[in-house]
Amino acid sequence: MKVAIVHYWLTGMRGGEKVLEALLELYPQADIYTHVYNPAAVSPIIRDRRVYCSYINTLPFAKKMYQFYMPLMPNALMDFNLQGYDLVISSESGPAKGVVPNPDAYHICYCHSPMRYLWDMYHEYFRNTSPLIKFFMRRLIPGLRLWDVSSANMVDRFIANSRYVAKRIARVYNRGAEIVYPPVSIERFLSVPRRTGDFYLFFGQLAGYKRADIAIEACIASGRRLLVAGSGIRKKELRRYRKTSLVKFLGKIDDEELVSLFSRARALLFPGIEDFGIVPVEANAAGCPVIAFRQGGALDTVKEGVTGIFFDEQNPAALIGAMDKFEEIELSFSGREAFSEHVRQFSRESFKKRITGIINERIRV
Repeated sequence: MKVAIVHYWLTGMRGGEKVLEALLELYPQADIYTHVYNPAAVSPIIRDRRVYCSYINTLPFAKKMYQFYMPLMPNALMDFNLQGYDLVISSESGPAKGVVPNPDAYHICYCHSPMRYLWDMYHEYFRNTSPLIKFFMRRLIPGLRLWDVSSANMVDRFIANSRYVAKRIARVYNRGAEIVYPPVSIERFLSVPRRTGDFYLFFGQLAGYKRADIAIEACIASGRRLLVAGSGIRKKELRRYRKTSLVKFLGKIDDEELVSLFSRARALLFPGIEDFGIVPVEANAAGCPVIAFRQGGALDTVKEGVTGIFFDEQNPAALIGAMDKFEEIELSFSGREAFSEHVRQFSRESFKKRITGIINERIRV
């Protein structure tokens, strides 16, 4: 069986690229197709495979400013000749599923998310952009939405990474989707000794939709210590919170520092809405409870009363109420066994087993 994997772009190692790595372990002979490729930014597992790029890769500054070329990507996908492949797996978060396989091929789309900037998070993504970008996007988005919906017809089977994404696939594409959780490297956290400190933790890129502001405001208002780890903090935000000693910004941290923070934090604060959300799984694997907003992928990754608790309104007051409740029952989260049992469903081996079962089911047919 000849296999092609189409991935939106290869410019770093995040959750989507971890999925790609696991797929390559299942199909080591697979060829990779992508819009933009930066070999220095990906793992050896990906770098050692044959990678074909669209013409987007040759455009100026494409490796850093690839998202500005998004309107060209639907056309660029048409240049990929996939007629010789029996199985096509598209890894979709940016434009990827719009390739044209041969009529006898089987096309599976593993959907991390329907493109958020085209649909339900359009206003969030472009709220703080320049008037010029807003001007062009208002004119480009309608055509991209039409293409995104029509290209779903090229997919034989959708797989979603969470129930939240499956609902979005149903709403946007009017298609059903099976749920297969993405692979998370839980093993490096499972054996970490738990030694709880006196602080809460927010970890992640400080993009607007992750709502670090809610965690910060809640901790300041309630007199709790918060460590904020991750890149993307703006200078004006640093100036805004400089006077308080309750919040400390750590900036970008390495894997070793992350493990240490998870092992010592009272709980991870997760006030945003994620399609899946790897961070709560990693925190739980280290025995760290999660206090999450009750929406999005957190409904799959956090088990209420066992590995964390939820709050129902996306504001600081609701989060303060959840932290008060958490501290009343904090000792009930001290056992590691329940955390370890919960996160095993998100392991790399579990992902590979589920994907293999879905594909083999089709092959038997």
